[in-house]
Amino acid sequence: MVDGGEDFGPWLARQLRRLGISQAELADRVGLTRAAVSAWITGRAVPREETMRLIAEAIGTDPGTIHTRTTDAVSGGPTSWYHRPAHRDGGREFGNAAAFAFEADVEILAREATQNSLDERWDRSRPVRVRYTLHELTGESLARFKEALGWDSLRPHYEASARQEQKVGRIIADGLRDMTERDRLVLLRVDDYNASGLTGDDYEDGRFAAVVRRQLDSHKSNEGAGGSYGLGKATLWATSRLGLVLINSTLSEPHEGRTERRLIGRLDLPWHVVDGDAWAGPAWFGEPDTAPGSENVARSWWADEATVDGLWLTRESREPGTSFLIVGAHDVASRPADSADEDSDDESVQAMHKKLVHALADNFWAAMSSGAGAAPLLEASVRTMRNGTVLVEEQRVDPRLFQPSRTRALRAYFDGETVDRLTETGQVAMVKVPLKVPPSRGRGKAVEHEAVLLVTAAEDADGRPNHIVSMRGSRMKVKSVRVPGLPLGTDPFQAVLLAGQAAETETVDAARAEAFLRASEPPEHDKWGQTDELRATYLPTAHRRITEFTRAANSAVRDLVVRRREQNEEGPKALRDLLRLDGVPAGGAKGGGFPTVVDVDAFVDPDGAWQVDVEVKLPARQDSWVMSPVAKFDVRSGGRPSISWASVVGGENCRFVDGALHFKPGARSASFTATTDVSTHPVRAALAGLFVDLQKSKGVSA
Repeated sequence: MVDGGEDFGPWLARQLRRLGISQAELADRVGLTRAAVSAWITGRAVPREETMRLIAEAIGTDPGTIHTRTTDAVSGGPTSWYHRPAHRDGGREFGNAAAFAFEADVEILAREATQNSLDERWDRSRPVRVRYTLHELTGESLARFKEALGWDSLRPHYEASARQEQKVGRIIADGLRDMTERDRLVLLRVDDYNASGLTGDDYEDGRFAAVVRRQLDSHKSNEGAGGSYGLGKATLWATSRLGLVLINSTLSEPHEGRTERRLIGRLDLPWHVVDGDAWAGPAWFGEPDTAPGSENVARSWWADEATVDGLWLTRESREPGTSFLIVGAHDVASRPADSADEDSDDESVQAMHKKLVHALADNFWAAMSSGAGAAPLLEASVRTMRNGTVLVEEQRVDPRLFQPSRTRALRAYFDGETVDRLTETGQVAMVKVPLKVPPSRGRGKAVEHEAVLLVTAAEDADGRPNHIVSMRGSRMKVKSVRVPGLPLGTDPFQAVLLAGQAAETETVDAARAEAFLRASEPPEHDKWGQTDELRATYLPTAHRRITEFTRAANSAVRDLVVRRREQNEEGPKALRDLLRLDGVPAGGAKGGGFPTVVDVDAFVDPDGAWQVDVEVKLPARQDSWVMSPVAKFDVRSGGRPSISWASVVGGENCRFVDGALHFKPGARSASFTATTDVSTHPVRAALAGLFVDLQKSKGVSA
């Protein structure tokens, strides 16, 4: 017997279930005992060649199918939608809570989905290739797609969900209205190649179940993985106004003897009632299962090429990876909040195309960079289509166009062309920055990891200068923060901090640093600091090591970029007069004055809060300055309303204690970071500027 794909026992058991044939019936048809059939199914025995022919005849197939076992004996049953019945205890969910962790923003989608693809890179010697395809369907193309999707059976569930006044119901109603009134549907497909694919069983532990069946299941075995919460996949469904994602996966290892065209669909609706029957909300599109305990549940199926083509899910090669098709894709962040114009171009596929390109370049320029003779970790591109015709040609994201200085820095590091000091334009300086990694749960010994810091001159195309971009593992940008305490006149620069395994270091301390920093990231993976996971895994004071690491990196940058001056620190009187700042008379301590804000680097985070990095100028003084930071909205008319801080964290030469900033005695500059409290905003942050000031702390001698 020629051995085939799937083990004989599981394959035969599935065929009998699909055909409704019992083990006893098969035994009768082949003239053997039920015990013999049971032995085949459990793997304790294998039938002889002549018995194989009898089995093939009994189940209506040919001997070749039994030998290879890479297909089922009979074609799959018709696909259908399975809706989860409502909970019998009366519990109701009005949407997927995980999806609310992220805004329906294609920039966030690009960050989370691409990070997941990087984490699943299959052949580590080659890059994972990610392609985003925006596809606008109208007219007959839309009608054919809806038919392939089984839209008629879905419509009653959508209409019932849209009648509800909860948030998800309103989003669905908006999506249905856009599709019906404009006869238009936007699909956004995310393909990755040279990735693992959704391997594993439909229900048991594995990549497939983690993505399709479960919430908050990361299933990441790679220590350098970007994701760790299992939330990133929720952005796929959050980006769909219809809560619907279709999936086609090519597996890196066979399941049921096959690897290509494993299809499934998942729909996230709120609790709803159709024709008197209550439904929990989630639904799956697939082949009705026949396994005991899972009868009629929609499981994945091995689709033919025509079915895949009709669902716009055809992959370009047999290389392993997964295609996610977001049905009814939208981008809330690109539509003006005060505009209800459905025909606005702010949400056009062309605008979304441009935003995807910039998001990929901003977050993954380092992963797409490499040295001479080496492959990058990632290749990414974006294309846009309408009814199967190319609307915007595929655009390969070139990190050198968007981040010329930083990609130059990485290239110099990979090629061993860095210097110790910057003496010429175009050079890249490298220094090591220590990170003390504490033992997990207080057991064992701490280790010191040396992260790599790269500094080079900035170019206009880089965007904001004088920032450190920090990353680990797969080199996705974690955070970009302005270096505090820079003297006036510092030449513009860019800095890159490679921590953990980002510097391609396979050492024990790098692996320990990777795990430590990963535990210090929130679900958005956009900063390093105190988290519940960090507190649970390490000592309560572990976050202080990150603060020390940040300060050391800032200090190292300043040491590289601050030019040594032969002249008096105060400089010529004419220059001092030009640089005089309000509240800080020239002459510093002799002239008195108070600490003054000299620079604010701010942005609005996904929660709608202002996050600020503030640089402060301090008059010379032997005692500590104690000041209160004040935030106000700079609105178009009227006075500036004060708002509260959600958090304030001291930086260089500064501690935040009991609601006040305590500046180090004798220091001439300091910095702190802070986040505003959204609940105190009189208007959305995007509709107003932010004014940051320092006031003498009440009740404290300053």
